[in-house]
Amino acid sequence: MTLKQYNPITSSARQLVNIDRSELWSGGPHRSLVYGLSRTSGRNNLGRITSRHRGGRHKRLYRVVDFLRDKDDSACTVERVEYDPNRTAFIALVRYDDGEYRYILAPSKIVVGQRLLSGDRVDVVPGNCMKLKNIPIGSVVHNVELKVGRGGQLAKSAGASSQIMGRDGPYVLLRSPSGVVRIVVGECRATIGVVSNSDNQNRNDAKAGRCRWRGIRPQTRGISMNPVDHPHGGRTNGGRHPCTPWGICTKGYKTRRNKRTDRWIVSRGK
Repeated sequence: MTLKQYNPITSSARQLVNIDRSELWSGGPHRSLVYGLSRTSGRNNLGRITSRHRGGRHKRLYRVVDFLRDKDDSACTVERVEYDPNRTAFIALVRYDDGEYRYILAPSKIVVGQRLLSGDRVDVVPGNCMKLKNIPIGSVVHNVELKVGRGGQLAKSAGASSQIMGRDGPYVLLRSPSGVVRIVVGECRATIGVVSNSDNQNRNDAKAGRCRWRGIRPQTRGISMNPVDHPHGGRTNGGRHPCTPWGICTKGYKTRRNKRTDRWIVSRGK
């Protein structure tokens, strides 16, 4: 996909840079693979705000995406590539030879009519799925499992991918998009290729209304608040290290606290 710019006939079109979706399916989703979503507006089951600056978005239907890709040795055909409002990547509707339909994450440069396959020994082409232990070293993959049978958890957003760096017995060394090198069990599955819509990072909404359509509400800077409302409040430029309203450092302060998975990380990158 390419980027689309607009003539500045209005103020909101002057800086607008959007994704050209002219090649995508223009109709509705496959009815048997969708269900409605209820909006929470960042509230929990007690009605209290747990995620700030959420609410007021457009209605959505959730597309059930197959992250497992567990239908081995049964070829499928790409029927169409669709826009998904629930994720940055595009999705592809595939039809298996037995007549079953499923949604999958669309790899980059996938075309309608392409044949895809999952299994232990399949061709290393974008869209095919196999176990990490069978994928050649240096290959680029996405939708990577971290636990056998759980489904893809790594490299699922637009333009994301991970690279297989090597093998160590039953394990595979995998470099994730953040630069972190981790150990993954070789029995886990992954899909060959890069996730579609890599130009998503170059979008420019050009107006606040487009954020409101996606359910993102306005934010007030801490420095413009009073001292009772925020640690940055009531001060001029400069002062303490940037922090949250609750006094926790941010902008460079590492918050990862997961000792269960620390043993799987070989290198944390930059």
